[in-house]
Amino acid sequence: MGTTYEGGGGDEILRPINWNLLTAEEAESEWLDLNAWVGWLRFAYGLQPATIPPLWHRHDELVWELSALHTAWLSAYDPEAPPGAPLAWHREFVEARHRLRDWVSTCGTKLDRDRPTRQATWPGEPPAAAPVERAIENRDIDFKEFVRNDLATRRRLEDEVAHERARDLVDRLGGAGEPSLWRFGSQLSTDT
Repeated sequence: MGTTYEGGGGDEILRPINWNLLTAEEAESEWLDLNAWVGWLRFAYGLQPATIPPLWHRHDELVWELSALHTAWLSAYDPEAPPGAPLAWHREFVEARHRLRDWVSTCGTKLDRDRPTRQATWPGEPPAAAPVERAIENRDIDFKEFVRNDLATRRRLEDEVAHERARDLVDRLGGAGEPSLWRFGSQLSTDT
């Protein structure tokens, strides 16, 4: 059947993906799996860039929609799913394609050019900078760079949280001014 998709396997429990809460490790796995599935989906269904553009990963609205569609697909094609689940997924897919086309039209990304999604400025907010359009040179390189940057940001935030937790623990132990205790506290796990 041409291009195949073999991701999403494993024994992990199927759950919706909240991209805001993923660790760097979780996000890396989810990005790679979603990217493989989106690649399969666009070939399997002959989807044009007006539905799934090359730089979908740079647009939150497309990431959330495609991620939800992917999760629903995994559920529909689970061996334990009822026989009618794939048909129900296809009904959802019809609606999702309409939403995807709306999102793509609104955000302005195209086959060969991309720009950040325009943001409306509400009264009292500073004006938003005009989005700058740029040519798409190599989609795969862009995806890898995007994921690398996303993971670096998540790791930085994880480190900041771990540092704050360690500082709070040291403060609770009464050793805020003791360098030896602070060194110990900075090595504590983020699981506290």
